[in-house]
Amino acid sequence: MGLLSKIRGEFIDIIEWTDDSNDTMVYRFERYDNEIKYGAKLTVREGQVAAFISEGKLADVYQPGMYTLETQNMPVLSTLKGWKYGFHSPFKAEVYFVSTRQFTDLKWGTKNPVMLRDPEFGAVRLRAFGSYTIRVSDAAQFIREIVGTDGNFTTDEISNQLRNMIITRFCDLLGESKMAVLDLAGNYNELSSFVQEKLGPEYGKYGLDVTLFLVENISLPEEVEKALDKRTSMGVIGNLNAYTQFQTANAMQAAAENPGGMAAGGMGMGMGFAMANQMGQAMGRPGGADAASPPPPAAFHVAVNGQQTGPYDVANLQQQAAAGKFGADTMVWRAGMTQWTAAGQVPELSALFAASPPPPPLPPSTQG
Repeated sequence: MGLLSKIRGEFIDIIEWTDDSNDTMVYRFERYDNEIKYGAKLTVREGQVAAFISEGKLADVYQPGMYTLETQNMPVLSTLKGWKYGFHSPFKAEVYFVSTRQFTDLKWGTKNPVMLRDPEFGAVRLRAFGSYTIRVSDAAQFIREIVGTDGNFTTDEISNQLRNMIITRFCDLLGESKMAVLDLAGNYNELSSFVQEKLGPEYGKYGLDVTLFLVENISLPEEVEKALDKRTSMGVIGNLNAYTQFQTANAMQAAAENPGGMAAGGMGMGMGFAMANQMGQAMGRPGGADAASPPPPAAFHVAVNGQQTGPYDVANLQQQAAAGKFGADTMVWRAGMTQWTAAGQVPELSALFAASPPPPPLPPSTQG
Protein backbone atom coordinates (compact mmCIF):
# COMPACT_ATOMS: atom_id res chain seq x y z
CA MET A 1 0.00 0.00 0.00
CA GLY A 2 1.48 3.38 -1.06
CA LEU A 3 1.79 6.38 1.21
CA LEU A 4 -1.02 8.20 -0.64
CA SER A 5 -3.40 5.27 -0.15
CA LYS A 6 -2.55 5.09 3.53
CA ILE A 7 -3.17 8.81 4.05
CA ARG A 8 -6.39 8.60 2.09
CA GLY A 9 -7.53 5.69 4.26
CA GLU A 10 -6.99 7.70 7.42
CA PHE A 11 -9.41 10.33 6.19
CA ILE A 12 -12.29 7.90 5.61
CA ASP A 13 -15.05 8.71 8.12
CA ILE A 14 -17.11 6.24 10.10
CA ILE A 15 -20.62 7.54 10.70
CA GLU A 16 -22.57 5.74 13.41
CA TRP A 17 -24.71 6.29 16.50
CA THR A 18 -24.55 4.20 19.63
CA ASP A 19 -27.51 5.22 21.75
CA ASP A 20 -27.30 4.66 25.51
CA SER A 21 -30.42 6.67 26.41
CA ASN A 22 -34.00 5.48 26.78
CA ASP A 23 -35.82 8.53 25.45
CA THR A 24 -33.84 9.83 22.44
CA MET A 25 -35.87 9.49 19.27
CA VAL A 26 -33.68 11.45 16.82
CA TYR A 27 -29.96 12.25 16.97
CA ARG A 28 -28.07 14.44 14.51
CA PHE A 29 -24.58 13.17 13.76
CA GLU A 30 -22.21 15.98 14.69
CA ARG A 31 -19.60 16.71 12.06
CA TYR A 32 -17.52 19.85 11.72
CA ASP A 33 -19.06 22.03 9.02
CA ASN A 34 -21.24 18.99 8.09
CA GLU A 35 -18.43 17.80 5.80
CA ILE A 36 -18.39 14.11 4.96
CA LYS A 37 -15.55 12.42 3.09
CA TYR A 38 -16.27 10.52 -0.07
CA GLY A 39 -16.19 6.78 0.67
CA ALA A 40 -17.07 7.20 4.34
CA LYS A 41 -18.52 4.19 6.14
CA LEU A 42 -22.08 4.47 7.42
CA THR A 43 -23.18 1.96 10.05
CA VAL A 44 -26.90 1.75 10.82
CA ARG A 45 -27.73 -0.64 13.63
CA GLU A 46 -30.92 -2.57 14.27
CA GLY A 47 -33.59 -0.29 15.68
CA GLN A 48 -32.26 2.70 13.69
CA VAL A 49 -32.52 4.37 10.30
CA ALA A 50 -30.25 7.13 8.97
CA ALA A 51 -31.57 10.05 6.95
CA PHE A 52 -29.39 12.38 4.86
CA ILE A 53 -30.46 16.01 4.51
CA SER A 54 -28.75 18.24 1.97
CA GLU A 55 -29.42 21.94 1.63
CA GLY A 56 -32.60 21.56 3.70
CA LYS A 57 -34.03 18.72 1.59
CA LEU A 58 -34.49 15.15 2.76
CA ALA A 59 -32.46 12.85 0.55
CA ASP A 60 -31.60 9.20 1.12
CA VAL A 61 -32.86 7.09 4.04
CA TYR A 62 -30.78 4.04 5.02
CA GLN A 63 -32.09 0.94 6.75
CA PRO A 64 -29.93 -1.17 9.14
CA GLY A 65 -26.67 -2.27 7.56
CA MET A 66 -23.18 -0.98 6.61
CA TYR A 67 -22.78 1.32 3.60
CA THR A 68 -19.88 2.90 1.75
CA LEU A 69 -20.96 6.39 0.81
CA GLU A 70 -20.36 6.57 -2.90
CA THR A 71 -22.39 7.81 -5.82
CA GLN A 72 -24.16 4.51 -6.40
CA ASN A 73 -25.23 4.30 -2.73
CA MET A 74 -26.68 7.83 -2.65
CA PRO A 75 -29.04 8.04 -5.63
CA VAL A 76 -31.24 10.87 -4.33
CA LEU A 77 -28.36 12.92 -2.96
CA SER A 78 -26.40 12.44 -6.19
CA THR A 79 -29.38 13.74 -8.16
CA LEU A 80 -29.79 16.76 -5.89
CA LYS A 81 -26.07 17.59 -6.14
CA GLY A 82 -25.92 16.98 -9.87
CA TRP A 83 -23.15 14.42 -9.63
CA LYS A 84 -23.66 12.86 -13.03
CA TYR A 85 -20.17 11.54 -13.49
CA GLY A 86 -19.17 10.73 -9.94
CA PHE A 87 -16.94 12.67 -7.57
CA HIS A 88 -14.10 12.10 -5.14
CA SER A 89 -14.27 15.22 -2.99
CA PRO A 90 -15.78 15.77 0.44
CA PHE A 91 -19.43 16.83 0.44
CA LYS A 92 -21.73 18.55 2.90
CA ALA A 93 -24.83 16.88 4.33
CA GLU A 94 -26.54 16.39 7.67
CA VAL A 95 -27.09 12.89 8.95
CA TYR A 96 -30.02 12.23 11.30
CA PHE A 97 -30.28 8.91 13.09
CA VAL A 98 -33.87 8.00 13.93
CA SER A 99 -34.58 5.34 16.54
CA THR A 100 -37.26 2.91 15.36
CA ARG A 101 -37.40 0.89 18.53
CA GLN A 102 -40.48 0.96 20.77
CA PHE A 103 -40.65 3.64 23.44
CA THR A 104 -42.48 1.99 26.30
CA ASP A 105 -44.25 3.00 29.50
CA LEU A 106 -45.20 6.49 28.36
CA LYS A 107 -47.80 7.84 30.77
CA TRP A 108 -51.09 9.59 30.10
CA GLY A 109 -53.78 10.87 32.46
CA THR A 110 -56.51 13.45 32.84
CA LYS A 111 -55.31 16.73 34.37
CA ASN A 112 -58.83 17.57 35.54
CA PRO A 113 -61.84 15.32 36.28
CA VAL A 114 -64.11 14.59 33.34
CA MET A 115 -67.82 15.34 33.85
CA LEU A 116 -70.10 12.50 32.73
CA ARG A 117 -73.71 11.44 33.21
CA ASP A 118 -73.94 8.03 34.86
CA PRO A 119 -77.20 6.04 34.55
CA GLU A 120 -77.08 5.05 38.23
CA PHE A 121 -75.31 7.87 40.10
CA GLY A 122 -76.27 10.78 37.87
CA ALA A 123 -73.60 13.43 37.19
CA VAL A 124 -70.15 12.16 38.15
CA ARG A 125 -66.53 13.26 37.76
CA LEU A 126 -63.99 10.70 36.62
CA ARG A 127 -60.21 10.57 36.42
CA ALA A 128 -58.39 8.16 34.13
CA PHE A 129 -54.76 7.02 33.94
CA GLY A 130 -52.75 4.65 31.81
CA SER A 131 -49.71 4.08 29.62
CA TYR A 132 -48.91 3.64 25.96
CA THR A 133 -46.10 2.57 23.62
CA ILE A 134 -45.05 4.22 20.35
CA ARG A 135 -42.46 3.74 17.62
CA VAL A 136 -41.39 5.69 14.56
CA SER A 137 -42.89 3.96 11.53
CA ASP A 138 -41.94 6.55 8.90
CA ALA A 139 -38.66 8.33 9.65
CA ALA A 140 -38.94 10.78 6.76
CA GLN A 141 -42.47 11.83 7.77
CA PHE A 142 -41.45 12.13 11.41
CA ILE A 143 -38.55 14.44 10.54
CA ARG A 144 -40.70 16.58 8.24
CA GLU A 145 -43.68 16.94 10.60
CA ILE A 146 -42.17 16.90 14.09
CA VAL A 147 -38.38 17.01 14.39
CA GLY A 148 -37.36 19.71 11.91
CA THR A 149 -33.81 20.76 12.71
CA ASP A 150 -33.79 19.51 16.31
CA GLY A 151 -30.48 17.74 16.75
CA ASN A 152 -31.45 15.78 19.87
CA PHE A 153 -35.17 15.04 19.92
CA THR A 154 -36.56 13.14 22.94
CA THR A 155 -39.94 11.73 23.90
CA ASP A 156 -40.50 14.59 26.38
CA GLU A 157 -40.76 17.04 23.47
CA ILE A 158 -43.77 15.29 21.96
CA SER A 159 -45.37 13.55 24.95
CA ASN A 160 -47.62 16.50 25.84
CA GLN A 161 -49.08 16.66 22.35
CA LEU A 162 -49.62 12.91 22.24
CA ARG A 163 -51.16 12.96 25.72
CA ASN A 164 -53.64 15.65 24.73
CA MET A 165 -54.75 13.64 21.72
CA ILE A 166 -55.23 10.57 23.92
CA ILE A 167 -57.32 12.39 26.53
CA THR A 168 -59.54 13.98 23.89
CA ARG A 169 -60.31 10.67 22.20
CA PHE A 170 -60.70 8.81 25.49
CA CYS A 171 -63.13 11.32 27.00
CA ASP A 172 -65.16 11.34 23.80
CA LEU A 173 -65.35 7.55 23.93
CA LEU A 174 -66.53 7.53 27.57
CA GLY A 175 -69.21 10.10 26.86
CA GLU A 176 -70.57 8.26 23.82
CA SER A 177 -70.50 4.80 25.41
CA LYS A 178 -72.88 5.85 28.26
CA MET A 179 -71.37 2.99 30.24
CA ALA A 180 -72.13 2.82 33.96
CA VAL A 181 -69.23 3.70 36.24
CA LEU A 182 -69.43 0.35 38.01
CA ASP A 183 -69.10 -1.45 34.65
CA LEU A 184 -65.98 0.36 33.45
CA ALA A 185 -63.52 -1.90 35.28
CA GLY A 186 -64.82 -4.90 33.35
CA ASN A 187 -64.24 -3.17 30.01
CA TYR A 188 -60.66 -1.84 30.26
CA ASN A 189 -59.50 -4.10 27.43
CA GLU A 190 -62.30 -2.98 25.13
CA LEU A 191 -61.70 0.69 25.95
CA SER A 192 -57.94 0.32 25.37
CA SER A 193 -58.38 -1.37 22.00
CA PHE A 194 -60.92 1.18 20.80
CA VAL A 195 -58.77 4.19 21.75
CA GLN A 196 -55.70 2.61 20.15
CA GLU A 197 -57.67 2.09 16.94
CA LYS A 198 -58.86 5.72 17.00
CA LEU A 199 -55.35 7.09 17.58
CA GLY A 200 -53.70 5.04 14.81
CA PRO A 201 -54.53 7.30 11.84
CA GLU A 202 -53.83 10.50 13.80
CA TYR A 203 -50.42 9.34 15.00
CA GLY A 204 -49.71 8.03 11.51
CA LYS A 205 -49.78 11.62 10.20
CA TYR A 206 -46.67 12.22 12.30
CA GLY A 207 -44.92 9.04 11.17
CA LEU A 208 -45.69 7.30 14.47
CA ASP A 209 -47.39 4.05 15.32
CA VAL A 210 -49.22 3.28 18.59
CA THR A 211 -48.16 -0.29 19.33
CA LEU A 212 -49.85 -0.58 22.72
CA PHE A 213 -52.41 1.43 24.67
CA LEU A 214 -53.54 0.57 28.20
CA VAL A 215 -56.19 1.95 30.53
CA GLU A 216 -54.87 1.27 34.02
CA ASN A 217 -57.43 2.99 36.23
CA ILE A 218 -60.65 5.00 36.08
CA SER A 219 -61.55 6.48 39.46
CA LEU A 220 -64.13 8.68 41.15
CA PRO A 221 -63.22 11.66 43.38
CA GLU A 222 -62.08 10.71 46.87
CA GLU A 223 -65.23 11.91 48.64
CA VAL A 224 -67.45 9.98 46.23
CA GLU A 225 -65.37 6.85 46.69
CA LYS A 226 -65.79 7.13 50.47
CA ALA A 227 -69.57 7.37 50.07
CA LEU A 228 -69.52 4.38 47.75
CA ASP A 229 -67.44 2.42 50.28
CA LYS A 230 -70.08 3.10 52.94
CA ARG A 231 -72.79 1.95 50.60
CA THR A 232 -70.82 -1.19 49.83
CA SER A 233 -70.28 -1.84 53.54
CA MET A 234 -74.02 -1.66 54.19
CA GLY A 235 -74.59 -4.20 51.46
CA VAL A 236 -71.94 -6.54 52.90
CA ILE A 237 -73.41 -6.32 56.42
CA GLY A 238 -76.83 -7.36 55.11
CA ASN A 239 -79.20 -7.82 58.08
CA LEU A 240 -78.43 -4.77 60.22
CA ASN A 241 -80.49 -6.01 63.18
CA ALA A 242 -78.52 -9.26 63.33
CA TYR A 243 -75.26 -7.32 62.90
CA THR A 244 -76.16 -5.02 65.80
CA GLN A 245 -76.97 -8.00 68.02
CA PHE A 246 -73.67 -9.59 67.06
CA GLN A 247 -71.75 -6.41 67.92
CA THR A 248 -73.62 -6.13 71.22
CA ALA A 249 -72.76 -9.73 72.12
CA ASN A 250 -69.09 -9.05 71.38
CA ALA A 251 -69.17 -5.96 73.60
CA MET A 252 -70.76 -7.92 76.45
CA GLN A 253 -68.15 -10.66 76.13
CA ALA A 254 -65.32 -8.08 76.17
CA ALA A 255 -66.84 -6.47 79.26
CA ALA A 256 -67.14 -9.82 81.03
CA GLU A 257 -63.45 -10.48 80.35
CA ASN A 258 -62.58 -7.14 81.96
CA PRO A 259 -64.51 -7.03 85.29
CA GLY A 260 -62.55 -4.02 86.54
CA GLY A 261 -63.74 -1.90 83.66
CA MET A 262 -67.39 -2.86 83.99
CA ALA A 263 -67.98 -0.75 87.10
CA ALA A 264 -66.40 2.36 85.64
CA GLY A 265 -68.01 2.00 82.26
CA GLY A 266 -71.23 0.23 83.22
CA MET A 267 -73.43 3.26 82.72
CA GLY A 268 -71.94 4.04 79.31
CA MET A 269 -72.18 0.43 78.24
CA GLY A 270 -75.80 0.23 79.39
CA MET A 271 -76.65 3.32 77.38
CA GLY A 272 -74.85 1.81 74.43
CA PHE A 273 -76.91 -1.39 74.71
CA ALA A 274 -80.12 0.62 74.92
CA MET A 275 -79.18 2.63 71.84
CA ALA A 276 -78.18 -0.51 69.94
CA ASN A 277 -81.52 -2.10 70.85
CA GLN A 278 -83.42 0.94 69.63
CA MET A 279 -81.42 1.10 66.43
CA GLY A 280 -82.00 -2.59 65.78
CA GLN A 281 -85.73 -2.20 66.29
CA ALA A 282 -85.88 0.87 64.07
CA MET A 283 -83.92 -0.86 61.31
CA GLY A 284 -86.16 -3.89 61.48
CA ARG A 285 -89.36 -1.84 60.99
CA PRO A 286 -90.31 -0.79 57.49
CA GLY A 287 -90.82 2.93 57.10
CA GLY A 288 -89.47 3.64 60.60
CA ALA A 289 -92.76 2.86 62.42
CA ASP A 290 -92.96 3.49 66.14
CA ALA A 291 -91.76 0.56 68.25
CA ALA A 292 -94.87 0.79 70.46
CA SER A 293 -97.31 0.51 67.54
CA PRO A 294 -99.59 -2.49 68.18
CA PRO A 295 -100.11 -5.18 65.54
CA PRO A 296 -103.18 -4.75 63.35
CA PRO A 297 -106.41 -6.05 65.01
CA ALA A 298 -107.70 -9.50 64.09
CA ALA A 299 -110.54 -9.55 61.54
CA PHE A 300 -113.27 -12.19 61.85
CA HIS A 301 -115.77 -13.40 59.28
CA VAL A 302 -119.21 -14.23 60.71
CA ALA A 303 -121.73 -16.78 59.40
CA VAL A 304 -125.28 -15.31 59.39
CA ASN A 305 -128.09 -17.48 57.99
CA GLY A 306 -125.61 -19.49 55.95
CA GLN A 307 -123.99 -16.35 54.51
CA GLN A 308 -120.49 -15.06 55.16
CA THR A 309 -120.33 -11.49 56.48
CA GLY A 310 -117.55 -9.24 57.66
CA PRO A 311 -114.74 -9.08 58.34
CA TYR A 312 -115.28 -7.42 61.74
CA ASP A 313 -112.79 -6.46 64.37
CA VAL A 314 -113.26 -7.41 68.04
CA ALA A 315 -114.64 -3.99 68.98
CA ASN A 316 -117.36 -4.24 66.35
CA LEU A 317 -118.27 -7.78 67.43
CA GLN A 318 -118.50 -6.58 71.04
CA GLN A 319 -121.07 -4.01 69.97
CA GLN A 320 -123.01 -6.67 68.08
CA ALA A 321 -122.91 -8.97 71.14
CA ALA A 322 -124.24 -6.18 73.37
CA ALA A 323 -127.10 -5.64 70.90
CA GLY A 324 -127.94 -9.35 70.92
CA LYS A 325 -126.93 -9.83 67.29
CA PHE A 326 -123.81 -11.90 68.06
CA GLY A 327 -123.67 -14.87 70.42
CA ALA A 328 -121.30 -17.51 71.72
CA ASP A 329 -122.67 -20.09 69.30
CA THR A 330 -122.23 -17.89 66.25
CA MET A 331 -119.74 -19.47 63.83
CA VAL A 332 -116.69 -17.34 63.01
CA TRP A 333 -113.45 -17.67 61.05
CA ARG A 334 -110.25 -15.64 60.70
CA ALA A 335 -106.91 -16.08 58.97
CA GLY A 336 -104.92 -18.82 60.67
CA MET A 337 -107.96 -20.89 61.72
CA THR A 338 -108.40 -24.27 60.07
CA GLN A 339 -112.23 -24.23 60.16
CA TRP A 340 -115.28 -22.28 61.25
CA THR A 341 -115.59 -22.29 65.06
CA ALA A 342 -118.18 -21.10 67.57
CA ALA A 343 -117.30 -17.65 68.82
CA GLY A 344 -117.40 -18.76 72.45
CA GLN A 345 -114.55 -21.19 71.75
CA VAL A 346 -112.24 -18.56 70.23
CA PRO A 347 -109.91 -17.12 72.91
CA GLU A 348 -110.04 -13.60 71.48
CA LEU A 349 -113.87 -13.58 71.59
CA SER A 350 -114.73 -15.71 74.61
CA ALA A 351 -114.44 -12.72 76.93
CA LEU A 352 -117.37 -11.12 75.12
CA PHE A 353 -119.71 -13.79 76.45
CA ALA A 354 -118.76 -13.80 80.12
CA ALA A 355 -121.66 -14.49 82.51
CA SER A 356 -123.90 -11.43 82.75
CA PRO A 357 -124.31 -9.94 86.26
CA PRO A 358 -127.50 -10.84 88.23
CA PRO A 359 -130.33 -8.30 88.31
CA PRO A 360 -129.79 -5.49 90.81
CA PRO A 361 -131.50 -5.98 94.21
CA LEU A 362 -134.99 -4.55 94.79
CA PRO A 363 -135.45 -1.48 97.01
CA PRO A 364 -136.07 -2.25 100.72
CA SER A 365 -139.67 -1.04 100.56
CA THR A 366 -140.54 -3.77 98.06
CA GLN A 367 -139.01 -6.63 100.07
CA GLY A 368 -141.68 -8.57 101.94
